[in-house]
Amino acid sequence: MRSRVTILDVAAEAQVSIASVSAALNDRPGVSTETRARILAVADRLGWVPSLRGRSLSGKRAYAVGLVLERATTVLESDPFFAAFIAGVESVLERRGYALVLQMAGTHKAATERYRRMALDHRVDGVFLTDMAATDPRVPLLRDLGLPAVAVNSDPGCELPSVRQDHLPGLRSLVEQVVALGHSDVAHLAGRRGLIHTRQRLAVWRSVLVDAGLRPGPVVYGDFSTESGSRAAPRLLAGPTPPSAVVCASDLMAVGLVSGAGALGLDVPSDLSVTGFDGIEIGGFLRPSLTTVATAPRRLGAAAAETLLRLLDGDRVEDVEIEATTPVLRGSLVAPRPTRSVPPRNV
Repeated sequence: MRSRVTILDVAAEAQVSIASVSAALNDRPGVSTETRARILAVADRLGWVPSLRGRSLSGKRAYAVGLVLERATTVLESDPFFAAFIAGVESVLERRGYALVLQMAGTHKAATERYRRMALDHRVDGVFLTDMAATDPRVPLLRDLGLPAVAVNSDPGCELPSVRQDHLPGLRSLVEQVVALGHSDVAHLAGRRGLIHTRQRLAVWRSVLVDAGLRPGPVVYGDFSTESGSRAAPRLLAGPTPPSAVVCASDLMAVGLVSGAGALGLDVPSDLSVTGFDGIEIGGFLRPSLTTVATAPRRLGAAAAETLLRLLDGDRVEDVEIEATTPVLRGSLVAPRPTRSVPPRNV
């Protein structure tokens, strides 16, 4: 059996010191660009891979970072947003020889406890925080535990280094398009209560309608799943005068709402226009294709990982803001009927 390639092998082949190899492989200063490139090429050719156990035993680092997703497993398995976010994180961690410790929790309390255990067990060097709440107990917890963290899509002014994608421009433009098409009764299917992005999307929806002189329609809260979108349909649509459009806070909830509307005898888009948020790929293949707001979860994940690793290296880090969201107009959004005749519904 071929023995494991070590940094001694890389140093001998590249004809440099072990210290130079260590600096190059860990992306630290101390070697020239040319030497770094030669060392990396040799390491790749020899098939060198980092030993996380060896590195963690030889120093104070675990060479792992943590992420706890506050989602039920049944929700997460159908959510392409976090799959893309994690892919972005891994694209950066892999280059630096770090592992991602991923856990799931069904409640905010359980998620907070998972982060506590990660810190106390010294399993990770730092963590990511997603689904930020306006008053988030994880922030003071991690501060007290001394565990470095990067927040994703937090409010400006958050005490943690943050990586953001501005949701507001894309959503504002989308709701303005809904109004421009002639919709005057527009409902909102919101995300989980208490989350920053839930509050932000609700505020944008409401402000566009008020600015247009319209009264905001009903609001129902979901949990970003298709099931919650389907469950919301009777509450939003079963009245005598249902809205002509529903702006949803996620694509999955929009998909569920379209299904629920069909069960009530409503056709999308002729009876009801529906829009989503996230820009998941499958939305373009639905019939009708889903109007949405395109986000960049992979880029967001990569930026979060880069920021966290710089923080762990002791660098000064600033908040990072990637490109803003943009609307994607498709078949699920059309002008309302001049005189809408709503078919009987089987409630």
